[in-house]
Amino acid sequence: MNAAVSANAGPVSRERLNAQGEPPPRHAVSRVGKGKVGTYIQIAPDGTVQAINGHVDLGTGVRTAFAQIVAEELDVPLSRVCMLMGDTDRTPDQGPTTASASIQSAAVPMRRAAAQVRQMLLRRAAEQWHCAAAVLTVEHGMVCGPQGQRAGYGELAQGLDFDVDIDPATALKPATEHRIVGRSVARLDIPAKVTGAGPVYVHDLRLPGMLHARMVRPPYRGRDVGGMIGRSLIDVDLPSVGHIPGLVKVVVAGDFVGVVAHREEHAIRAARQLKVAWRTPPPLPDLNEPQAAVRANPSVERVLREQGSAEALLDGTPHAHQATYVWPYQMHASIGPSCAVADYRDGAVTVWSGTQNPHFLHADIMALLGLDDAAVRIVRMEASGCYGRNCADDAAAEAALLSREVGAPVRLQLMREEEHAWEPKGTTQVMDVRGAVVGHDALAYAFTNRYPSNNAPVLALMQTGVVPPDPIVEHKGDRTAVPQYRCQAVRIAVQDMAPIVRAAWMRGVSALPNVFAHESFIDELAHRHGEDPLAFRLRFMEDPRARALSEAVATRAGWLAGAAPRGRADPAHPHVRLGRGFAQHQYVHGSFPGVGSAYCAWVCDVAVDLETGQVRVTKVWVGYDCGMVINPAGVRHQIHGNVVQSVSRALMEQVNFDATGVVSQEWGAYPILRFGDVPDIDVFVMPAQDQPPLGAGESGSIPSAAAIANAIFDATGARLRQVPFTPGRVRAALQAAGQGLG
Repeated sequence: MNAAVSANAGPVSRERLNAQGEPPPRHAVSRVGKGKVGTYIQIAPDGTVQAINGHVDLGTGVRTAFAQIVAEELDVPLSRVCMLMGDTDRTPDQGPTTASASIQSAAVPMRRAAAQVRQMLLRRAAEQWHCAAAVLTVEHGMVCGPQGQRAGYGELAQGLDFDVDIDPATALKPATEHRIVGRSVARLDIPAKVTGAGPVYVHDLRLPGMLHARMVRPPYRGRDVGGMIGRSLIDVDLPSVGHIPGLVKVVVAGDFVGVVAHREEHAIRAARQLKVAWRTPPPLPDLNEPQAAVRANPSVERVLREQGSAEALLDGTPHAHQATYVWPYQMHASIGPSCAVADYRDGAVTVWSGTQNPHFLHADIMALLGLDDAAVRIVRMEASGCYGRNCADDAAAEAALLSREVGAPVRLQLMREEEHAWEPKGTTQVMDVRGAVVGHDALAYAFTNRYPSNNAPVLALMQTGVVPPDPIVEHKGDRTAVPQYRCQAVRIAVQDMAPIVRAAWMRGVSALPNVFAHESFIDELAHRHGEDPLAFRLRFMEDPRARALSEAVATRAGWLAGAAPRGRADPAHPHVRLGRGFAQHQYVHGSFPGVGSAYCAWVCDVAVDLETGQVRVTKVWVGYDCGMVINPAGVRHQIHGNVVQSVSRALMEQVNFDATGVVSQEWGAYPILRFGDVPDIDVFVMPAQDQPPLGAGESGSIPSAAAIANAIFDATGARLRQVPFTPGRVRAALQAAGQGLG
């Protein structure tokens, strides 16, 4: 065996927070400028269009939508557009693919560049044919002149310089002329996945001479804060794996321990049999019932909005109501564990990864390996769905370090227990709400969200000592923190605090829990006033788009007005109560005050078993207003995915911990929704092609937990304020409401 201990680059200083309390962007200096036409559009001699974007497709179908946008502006067939995404050598740094921002933001310069290229090609044809550009037409990428002249884009583009600034005044095609945008198109990525052409997925990539690796993880499972990080390793017994055939190297640096072998099964065996001694980490507080731990975590209050004297007004209002809502730690729960392939040679590295943040990862690997910007290339490939941060970046960084140490390409794939334990979790939240109706048409409302931060630096950076494991307080608890109702007096605040365990953004970020609190509380107020939940909301709802959407989805679902609870027994199962709930909100993402994304409203039906506490969501009607729709089929697919995932999160999902770290390390300990439990889903998309496109990737989940909780209350009179709504928690609420059977 050729085993050795290797060291990593020396420590670097930790990035400092900016004025908004967030770290500055971790980007490398992009080698691809963002302001040039040629950054986004290239025309090949055969007329093929290469469209380029810095975002990536995480399974949302955005690759297809991007191609539709470009084909529309250029007047070319969709089949002629080839998308290039997620290659840090060839695509601009447009930030991470998060916050439903791909169509809403990242597509904008690409669309304008496409329109500008069309104008440039028309002007060139007009010069050649000695006519005005206004008299020319385009048919399927062919420019047609007034006297029968014809020239293809490929011909006209030869020698044309696209290295010019994007002109913000470039006219875009009006929606009334769209022929491709606004029509359902089959996903461009599906055929290769079905036929096996490729490789498409990073898991399937193989390089000549490639070795296989596995990691040996420290005992502080799923934690990235504390003095034990990078300092817990006591000893590695190299002879304990000396008998394993094909073992190439054991790599150790701080708490980073990796094994590399010629065959994958030998790497797995070596990782399991390597004897490693660790120090015992300090104990965690109880995070299975997280409210006490979150309240005890030091925090700094940040007031987001204050109008009038909400607290004083509520103190003087006898009928003021207050409630606390609790959200647990949850997993992204990628079905396939993260994987990466890295090839370090001649002082440079190429990494193939399923990352959602190619340029962030680029900068992290620069720091980890001590390389210049030009010596790192990230190539994004398809991977298991995440809708937030999973371990993709960790696997990539670890593969890069191991490849450098063994001098050969390395493929690293995590085991299931690693992905479950170490992926950055969706963080817990505790939300306190006080409110009351003031007069007839306004509310007094006070809301505070306690939000442990979710920065989650790459594991290898901390465990090797390149980045110290200092807690970083980020401002991400403010997403959709302001309710969508008219308030005479309002106070909205976030208690910003350091992370307790490793966490990162997850679909909806803090907006899903915040709306769980807002929309549950407004339902509680409606009940206290004896009013129909929908009609009560409409009294205080000022946004005309939110009103129109709420009324439309209620009509589609056949909403019957009346005060809750109004549950009825299931005729076939007398111990089952049926109920219906409503919730709505626009998703507001990004740093406060944020950017408005799609509007979403849910009506959902539930069946609650009074004996077992089991809740089944039987049907969901989803109303959606995301402005201009690029691909209606793609939007419907996104909504369906949001419903399935968020129903699972609301009913079942919670990470469990012991004093050391995460104990939910396999599917039995972290159940997710099964196919037989998927509700019937009815989707209604408001026609709004005359409006700018809004992000559609996350909004569909935002009303979910509140709508389900409100439906459970309608069915039983039991109010659930803590997610998930497990049978045990439901039984306890039923007993408290006097509805339990046993």
